Amino acid sequence: MYYNPFHHPVNPPMTYYPAYTIHFPPPRAYPPVDTKIFEQSIKTFRVLMRQGSMLLDRLSDVGFARKIMNAAQQGKHAEVDILIKSIGLTIPVSTRFTPSGVAFILTTPATQAQPADCCTLSINMKWGQ
Repeated sequence: MYYNPFHHPVNPPMTYYPAYTIHFPPPRAYPPVDTKIFEQSIKTFRVLMRQGSMLLDRLSDVGFARKIMNAAQQGKHAEVDILIKSIGLTIPVSTRFTPSGVAFILTTPATQAQPADCCTLSINMKWGQ
């Protein structure tokens, strides 16, 4: 069979699609940015970081770490809390532990200047398999 290139159109016919009008919502107006709360949160978080550093410094003492791990292994939550409070931190610390790890959650307390909790620092560490 002989192929004749002139029997086939070069371009297929164009299909006509009706035009649609797309309506976009008007751009949203945002209020001006106010950084006061964010600035206060940064200052407060710096306190959490210093407190977290104190906690880590104390936990780096092998004898202290051993006491906490032994109490945790025996399920003595109250003893773990007493040991953490003995560090002398000025903010509340919540401790959760499993056989494989420990989590210390440092949270800023509510004050008159800042009625709601502002910031939280979570320190999660592995201490077992």
